[in-house]
Amino acid sequence: CGGSTPLLVTISNTRETQKRCRAAALQIFIVRLLPHARKLTVCVTIFFLACQALAQREFTRYVDPFIGTAGHGHTFPGATMPFGMVQLSPDTRLTGWDGSSGYHYSDNVIYGFSHTHLSGTGISDYGDILLMPTVGDVVLSATTPDAKKGYASRFDHKNESAHPGYYSVKLEDDNIQVELTTTNRVGLHRYTYPEKDRANIILDLAHRDKVIDSYVKITGGKNFIGWRRSEAWAKDQIVYFAGEFSRSFSDWGIGLDGRKWPGMREVNGRNVQAYFTFDAGNAVLVKVGISSVSLDGALKNLGEELPHWNFERVKANAAEAWNAELNRIQVTGGTDGQLKNFYTGLYHAMIHPNLFMDVDGQYRGRDFKIHKAAGFDNYSVFSLWDTFRAAHPLYTIIDQKRTRDFIKTFLAQYEQGGRLPVWELAANETDTMIGYHAVSVIADAAAKGISGFDLERAFASMKHSAELKHFGLDSYTSQGFMNLEDERESVSKTLEYAYDDWCIAQVARMLGHTSDYERYLARAQYYKNVFDRESGFMRPRSNAGWLTPFNPREVDFNFTEANSWQYTFFVPQDIAGQIALMGGPKNFARKLDAMFAAESKTTGREQADITGLIGQYAHGNEPSHHVAHLYNYAGQPWKTQFRVRQIMDRFYKPEPDGLIGNEDCGQMSAWYVLSAAGFYPVTPGSPVYAIGTPQFPELRFNLENGKSFVIKARGVSEKNFYIRSARLNGKPYTKSYLLHSDLMAGGELIFEMGAQPSFRWGVGESNVPVSRIDGNQIVPVPVIEAAGKSFKDRQKISIESIANSAKVYYTTDGSEPGPQSTLFTKPFFVDRHSTIKAMAIDDRGTRSLVAIARYQRIPHDWTISLISRYSSQYTGGGNLALIDGIRGTANWSGGGWQGYQGQDMVAVVDLGKILSVSKLGAGFLQDVGSWIWMPRQVDFEVSRDGRNFRLAGSVINEVPEKQYGVVIKDFEKQIQKQEVRYIRIRARNYGKLPSWHAGHNGDAWIFVDEIVIE
Repeated sequence: CGGSTPLLVTISNTRETQKRCRAAALQIFIVRLLPHARKLTVCVTIFFLACQALAQREFTRYVDPFIGTAGHGHTFPGATMPFGMVQLSPDTRLTGWDGSSGYHYSDNVIYGFSHTHLSGTGISDYGDILLMPTVGDVVLSATTPDAKKGYASRFDHKNESAHPGYYSVKLEDDNIQVELTTTNRVGLHRYTYPEKDRANIILDLAHRDKVIDSYVKITGGKNFIGWRRSEAWAKDQIVYFAGEFSRSFSDWGIGLDGRKWPGMREVNGRNVQAYFTFDAGNAVLVKVGISSVSLDGALKNLGEELPHWNFERVKANAAEAWNAELNRIQVTGGTDGQLKNFYTGLYHAMIHPNLFMDVDGQYRGRDFKIHKAAGFDNYSVFSLWDTFRAAHPLYTIIDQKRTRDFIKTFLAQYEQGGRLPVWELAANETDTMIGYHAVSVIADAAAKGISGFDLERAFASMKHSAELKHFGLDSYTSQGFMNLEDERESVSKTLEYAYDDWCIAQVARMLGHTSDYERYLARAQYYKNVFDRESGFMRPRSNAGWLTPFNPREVDFNFTEANSWQYTFFVPQDIAGQIALMGGPKNFARKLDAMFAAESKTTGREQADITGLIGQYAHGNEPSHHVAHLYNYAGQPWKTQFRVRQIMDRFYKPEPDGLIGNEDCGQMSAWYVLSAAGFYPVTPGSPVYAIGTPQFPELRFNLENGKSFVIKARGVSEKNFYIRSARLNGKPYTKSYLLHSDLMAGGELIFEMGAQPSFRWGVGESNVPVSRIDGNQIVPVPVIEAAGKSFKDRQKISIESIANSAKVYYTTDGSEPGPQSTLFTKPFFVDRHSTIKAMAIDDRGTRSLVAIARYQRIPHDWTISLISRYSSQYTGGGNLALIDGIRGTANWSGGGWQGYQGQDMVAVVDLGKILSVSKLGAGFLQDVGSWIWMPRQVDFEVSRDGRNFRLAGSVINEVPEKQYGVVIKDFEKQIQKQEVRYIRIRARNYGKLPSWHAGHNGDAWIFVDEIVIE
């Protein structure tokens, strides 16, 4: 470029020399290159590319992959590339919730090194294609029943290290040093053995998940290929692989069903291993390419991505790739611990989603057919219930190219699988968690001006997801909410569907689809149908009324991994509307205060995900993640600043147990990254961020458009976290929110920080962020109240309108109500089977959807004495539930079943007088995954006086104890006619959960309804 004088630019990653390098480059540019005007354009390009490289800082040194590997973080420490297809990591735990990633820091045994892992999930999968080096005799089992050594090995954390793209450990039992690194699609292992020992490498395809089928073939003196098809969270996952060793093996063999077959080269089965033995000497390297498409795909990935054996080059390339990604956000200042938290968090946010296509663009689609990506990279692992909240909004700032590819992947999955992903994993739709939050990711990108995908096509897919008749959507769309009888997690689903519908409405508005916009905007207000003004909480509805008794701290199946405290504030699409329902900004802020001040204890069922409690705020799970920022919307931003800093300092530590809950594919970390930057996306789908409190003196977003947005916090410290004032691009800035357009335009936002809150900055109507649904307001569905669904003589009915100004009209014969129907003015009674329908109409003439309640008169005068005590969560409707004539359904969390845990169910029915009885029975439900088993046996005893009982018959359970899914069965006994008054039923509990169950040694439940007497 400079003519005859060579130009050498040295790029340094050390801070000490970067300034000198930049100065030298500038001098070379001015003295040697500038005079060559005819090549000025080329020279300027070279200079600025060099400067861009020099501007990168070495942030990988702050990443600690062990953060989150202890406690319940569920991360893994192994080697991977940013969003890469291979996650090459040690497996130390094969079962249990805390083994979801395959690794837990408390373990001291390594089973091997597999090529796929999940980061921070609450369900286990992956762990595919395991390799393990050993010495001496070949053993095909990781452990052996007779306590002799298997191929697993002990290890010590003092001999273990991990960095972005690299992992190493010493296997103590065999004195083997293991090093791992990766490209996008290839894992590279380096095993350094003791010099004098014969070296082995075990390939185990039966490792971890249930194997449907597998295959391995040894194709030469250095090579092997194969595939593994398995079932776990993903019900049908297939991984093809192609491996190559750096030197020839001297011996080999196949393992099938635990038996070794020396010299055999090929086998197909469910319990398949292979082994390779090498002469003592140098280290052995092995590289393994994987593919979801084919063996040819695995071979292509291996050949094109890693044609050499230079381990150090691959390791350096991985570190360079990670450093480039981490430099998208450059932080200056802060403590070493804060920097570790931040850059490890950014690292964790860049592990998933994963590239899911071969080097030639081929991938396995949702229809399990092979497709070729045209104009995009295809991805997998979409934990959308988690990541729509902060991880995907983070990508809209620092990774818009991948955001486009994610959305194009969604649309491909819609075409291949019939709907947008919910929780997609390796071409499988797991349907884990709730909502259809792919629409949030699409709407957020569209609202922020990210183009490059077909928005009309995306809108069609969004509508399709919202109109399916599953997971309670039919009840939600027809009546505006879900009764707990309709669907499990009814309140959470109502709230999250309403938010998703708001996202659809925003895209409809952008495209000019007016009728769709109005329809989905109305549905976005359905949150009002589960808001109880009297208690001030989102409350479950049962048979169109409110669930009673109700405790907002209770964790039950009406909420998703949460309780009412944590879900009451999930109305991100209409915070202004919720503030109005709660009586204005001050009352809303008081409610937030009460949440953080409440007792940090939940009631009801155990929920391991509810961790990181400040009062009833639970940072360890996602429903709470936006809540601390809601004070901004109530005009009290200093409280957001206090709570956000409190959460950052308390729940993020640079230690293995430094995450307070599951990492959840980057969401937990994305919260920290954005909050430490000083803002948070409370409402994805809106180009507005609520300002919190910046943690670092300076933070720079290096944007893909070539611009930078810098956030400076002058005077920030452990105590100085309150914002006193701000300036945006030199001008005073008084708003407690930031616009995405301002961020993307580049510039500088400067905060002046202090130890005392400012009650002026960010306050005032023009300065608070706004989340409001304008336009036609819906009339909430009225509430029909009664003492229960069944009654003996007559039932008192009351109806109330959630909307203060609306009048309620009702019918009692099941006909549709309207203005011509009876106006509700006072409670009334019914004395027969009745279907009550009610509609609210406001003074504008706007009508609500119809509330429907059904009541049944008990057809006899029996009474029942419950000797066992049922759970307050599973009452079945109360003391008369087992003889009220109303049967429980397959939705066992819908209130129709009585539940007894860890005890027999014993009840005595009094027929009121002596009757002739010929048949006895009771209905039971089994759902093994939820700890509910059929009773082992049911005994029926009869008596004339209620004191002296005799056995009339028994029924032994015949439903297999391992039969998963919901099973309903009546245990019935035909008996010789007997004149009796009292019947005693004893259902014998299954007992402690078996060793093969995830809840091993827990107490089984009995679910019963209804007692049958003829």
